[in-house]
Amino acid sequence: MRVVKLGGSLISSGGLETCLQRLAATPQATLLVPGGGEFAEQVRIVQLRYRFNDSSAHYMAILAMQQMAILYQALQPEFSIQTSLAELPAAGVHIWSPQAADLDKAGIAASWDVSSDSLAAWAATVIQADELILVKSVRPDLHAGLPDLQRYGIVDAAFAGFAASLNCPLRIIHHDDFI
Repeated sequence: MRVVKLGGSLISSGGLETCLQRLAATPQATLLVPGGGEFAEQVRIVQLRYRFNDSSAHYMAILAMQQMAILYQALQPEFSIQTSLAELPAAGVHIWSPQAADLDKAGIAASWDVSSDSLAAWAATVIQADELILVKSVRPDLHAGLPDLQRYGIVDAAFAGFAASLNCPLRIIHHDDFI
């Protein structure tokens, strides 16, 4: 099974529906990890206004990922939503709706440094994925290393640490290059 993370910004860039349609058309078993998108951006806005801690914001961003999972399934009803990484069905496309309690139990930091990019890498490690693909709305420099991609905001600040545990190929691509 591969893990595919669709960036939340694909909503505003116009690539989301095409990526979901391409996933639906491929026979490869896939765990789909949603970015938080506009829902997570609202968390950032509210945090600036009310100045609450990053830990609370992180949990709200996890809820944003859950909202995106529901959106993805609304657009592709044949995709299933999975709240656990244990015992994933062997075929089809399954959207991961992460649960804060599971992330806490795994010791994942509740911080803006850990976004859906890092969670996708963690999930790929947990399920022993065949491949991890991060699909972005910006075209990454194919020659850039992870530190550069972190510095440019292409991946989150914690991503390199999570990616170090991967036992599968990693691709970071623009949505036009997906499948």
